[in-house]
Amino acid sequence: QVHLKESGGDLVQPGGSLRLSCVRSGRIRSVNNMGWYRHGPGGERVLVASIHSDGTIRYADSVKGRFTISWDTDKKVMYLQMNNLKPEDTASYYCNADLVTFQGSRRTYGGQGTQVTVSS
Repeated sequence: QVHLKESGGDLVQPGGSLRLSCVRSGRIRSVNNMGWYRHGPGGERVLVASIHSDGTIRYADSVKGRFTISWDTDKKVMYLQMNNLKPEDTASYYCNADLVTFQGSRRTYGGQGTQVTVSS
C-alpha cells in the first residue's frame, strides 16, 4: 500500500521561509510525476509545483522565483522550498504522486496535507 505523508508546515512571518517534505512509503515500480497542491481562495485545488520523471518542472505563476520543488535520488522524498513567503501563500499544502504500482497499474495518490500560515 502506498502512502504519502507531508510535513514542514508552520506559522511564519511574511518574507520567511519553510521547507515542506513529502515522504512516500510502499513498494512501487516507478514514479511518473509528483506535485504540490493547495486550495485557492474559492476552495479550488491549485497546482503549486510539479516535477516529472523526464526532468520537467512546472510552477504556478504566483510562486515562480520563490518556490523550488525537488526530490531525492530514489524519488521517495519530495521537497518544496518556499522562500519570501507572502500572506496569500497561506493554505494547506497537499502532496500528490502519479505512480506505477508494484502490481503494474498507474494510479494517483494524495496526502493529508500540511498547514502553512503566513502572518505577522
